[in-house]
Amino acid sequence: MVEQMKDIFRLDSDPSAIAEHSIESKKVAILVCTYNGERFLREQLESFINQTHKNWSIHVSDDGSTDATLEILEEYKKQLGDEKIVILQGPRQGFAKNFLSLIKNREIVADYFAFSDQDDIWLEDKLSRSIAQIPQTPTSKPHLYCSRTKLVNNDLAPLGFSPLFKKRPCFENSLVQSIAGANTMMINNAARDLMCRIADDALVVAHDWLAYLLVTGCGGQVVFDQNPTLLYRQHEGNLIGANATYKNQVNRILKMLSGRFSEWSTQNLIVLNSIRMELTEDNRRTLERFEAARNSGLLSRLYLMKKSGVHRQTLKGNISLVAAAILNKI
Repeated sequence: MVEQMKDIFRLDSDPSAIAEHSIESKKVAILVCTYNGERFLREQLESFINQTHKNWSIHVSDDGSTDATLEILEEYKKQLGDEKIVILQGPRQGFAKNFLSLIKNREIVADYFAFSDQDDIWLEDKLSRSIAQIPQTPTSKPHLYCSRTKLVNNDLAPLGFSPLFKKRPCFENSLVQSIAGANTMMINNAARDLMCRIADDALVVAHDWLAYLLVTGCGGQVVFDQNPTLLYRQHEGNLIGANATYKNQVNRILKMLSGRFSEWSTQNLIVLNSIRMELTEDNRRTLERFEAARNSGLLSRLYLMKKSGVHRQTLKGNISLVAAAILNKI
């Protein structure tokens, strides 16, 4: 009783203690998609267990693994308990749909939702740092936290870092670029609600890009942490690389100029138009100008692109964007 009174007194008299206590009380649902991930899955799960923030549960959607992935998950479920780890069957329609199936699962209840791959290693303060940078009021405003990553090879030898972006995250940027991997992201319930409004049959380019588009478009806040929160393995099994090497950056530019980027834009715009009235008034105007630019002649297209404010994070990225606009590949 005396110790409890001390704790109460400490919280009443120390604002930093109140903030720390508030963070500790927040429940985080860790959303993991697996598919034949036996090779690195144990290390990933151990990095969850080693988090300094302990109020979490793991929700795994397996997309039909034929290796030992499910056996490993069952082993950890026995170790951690049914409340700490839940194993579900995925829709088997690709990684984006698998993640959306978790996000839309209303049986998963938490204050925050953290996305995870099956082969990374989280730094111990990933969850606590993420929560601390998401404002707790107002709860009705969508918030998204994301960060850089430390790139490593299969043996965890360092390879560098994901790109450092310094421009403010915003809707004008999100229309033409995703700034962080889903494996670094945490969202609040308001952002989750936005993602739940997307139709089940929608063509989603990538769930991380979708989250960035929706949160910025609907007046939410995005925090991009310039410090890494995890070790991101670069190997042959990665579906999407970190875009950090010169070769990867050149490949991205070539995809933009080949017309692949235009296909992605079309799919993103279909999704955005399905929730058009949820966008802020300014962002609706931005969206209209960007759409008009894509359907205009060269001079009008360049004018409308500039008028819309659409931009990428780096000089090289913006040069490639202008080139794509000239070639009508946006």
